[in-house]
Amino acid sequence: MNRITVRIPTPLRSYTAQAAVVTAAGTTVAEVLADLDRQFRGLRFRVVDEQNRLRKHMKIFVGEESVRDLATPLTGSVELTLMQALSGG
Repeated sequence: MNRITVRIPTPLRSYTAQAAVVTAAGTTVAEVLADLDRQFRGLRFRVVDEQNRLRKHMKIFVGEESVRDLATPLTGSVELTLMQALSGG
């Protein structure tokens, strides 16, 4: 199983003991998110909703490509970046 480097946005770093970069195992985005949740309980719920869909305010990049499909395969030494839209006014 691949070890994937995952970049964590600042608003979610409270789940990762403030780590900006962590690693997780998986061959798909969904598997990596599941492994992240195993390591950092509650993180996945901030990214994926109750219907197992990516939350509207979240973006996931595999390398430089934005993906919304959690079944997206991960091969080789890709980097996954979680991004969270910020609101304000």
